[in-house]
Amino acid sequence: MSTEPEFQDLYGAHLGEIQARWEASLERCGQDAAVVHSGTPLVSFLDDYEYPFRPNPLFLHWLPLTHHHDSVLLVKPGERPRLYFYQPDDYWYQPPSDPEGWWADHFEIEVTRDAQAWQGMLNGVVNNATAALGDSPDLGGVFSAAQINPSALLTELHLGRTRKTPYEIACMSASSHAAARAHRAAEAAFRQGCSELEIHQAYLEACQQTDDTLPYHNIVALNEHGAVLHYQGRETSAPADSRSFLIDAGCTVNAYCSDITRTYARDGGLFADILAAMDALQLQLVSKVRAGADFRDLHIETHRGVANILDQSGVINVDPEAAVASGLSAVFYPHGLGHFIGLQTHDVAGLIDNQGQDIPRPEGHPFLRLTRVLERDNVLTIEPGLYFIEPLLRRWRENGDVSAINWDVVESLVPYGGVRIEDNVVVTDDGSVNLTRPAFDALQLA
Repeated sequence: MSTEPEFQDLYGAHLGEIQARWEASLERCGQDAAVVHSGTPLVSFLDDYEYPFRPNPLFLHWLPLTHHHDSVLLVKPGERPRLYFYQPDDYWYQPPSDPEGWWADHFEIEVTRDAQAWQGMLNGVVNNATAALGDSPDLGGVFSAAQINPSALLTELHLGRTRKTPYEIACMSASSHAAARAHRAAEAAFRQGCSELEIHQAYLEACQQTDDTLPYHNIVALNEHGAVLHYQGRETSAPADSRSFLIDAGCTVNAYCSDITRTYARDGGLFADILAAMDALQLQLVSKVRAGADFRDLHIETHRGVANILDQSGVINVDPEAAVASGLSAVFYPHGLGHFIGLQTHDVAGLIDNQGQDIPRPEGHPFLRLTRVLERDNVLTIEPGLYFIEPLLRRWRENGDVSAINWDVVESLVPYGGVRIEDNVVVTDDGSVNLTRPAFDALQLA
């Protein structure tokens, strides 16, 4: 949890904004209060091992308490939010420190030593019109099934989370700066010939975070591993020839995520040229982000851009429009252009409109995570990719127009895996603010 003054100054206004949003949502949904449980650790089957804990994001929307299980927040319209802060007397694990400092001044706080003590404290405070939010099994002992995570209220709250406050954007900017430092350390380790595990360790050291505090498991992929979109291996030995390096990795600040991808080539050549072209395409796409833009249109435009690079590089033998229309571009670019980001790496409400109705994905693009018309203060990723993925190439060879691909060129590029470039951007009325590029630029000036 950060204590930098910039967060302190913005935090109060953030709480005022989300209190107003929640009160309006509760009224529209016919509920008079919400109980938000931070979550209960999950213990592995037939063991006492606890899986890494991450609090309920609705709890984190209010509080930067990133490791605090079994705490409960009561939100009632017109009242100061009340926190039942779980602080056990424990000598097996380190308990949370006392609730004090820049965040604590905004809450009525009751410290509890028992994980279920909040249940008795709420007697006479909650009723059948109280919503309970979270996944802790303890909620079931107090609330009916209809009261737990009511869909109408969740939809309202999720839609509210798509519009980030200045506090949230400041946290995500700081997270981008932390991640940029770590990305630079990872790139240096790659150029020194390190293994994937060693590169990952260099990343952790540079950002001073652990695997459990990162927003997601880092993708640290050398050579052909870059063609595995969510590659999770960590080879302990360096390859004899480190030709290429793709790293998809972020950080968290006060629970808010960054999600950044960079790709590097060891030497010049066709793959390096493709990488440079993809970087230019990514910047072009970022320039088109603004309030009112339909993200589905940007995604389809990305396919045209990727197809053009494939054409210019001699990878395909058909014009770019034909490559998009036939589905050939999806062989090389099978994922979506981006997603909302915030308290979750793949943040909520990317596939519904402001009335909660589903917005369909474009036909033939089943993996797109964001279909909305963009609004001011949305924060999202822009991450075009171009890969040489053996199963997709094989399926095209078996079922598609074999002559559409220059297989000799593809064979020369398969050992490099692929390219992805990803920035995090804030939507404004007339454009966007890139949180990622300035974080890297600041390192060059330091």
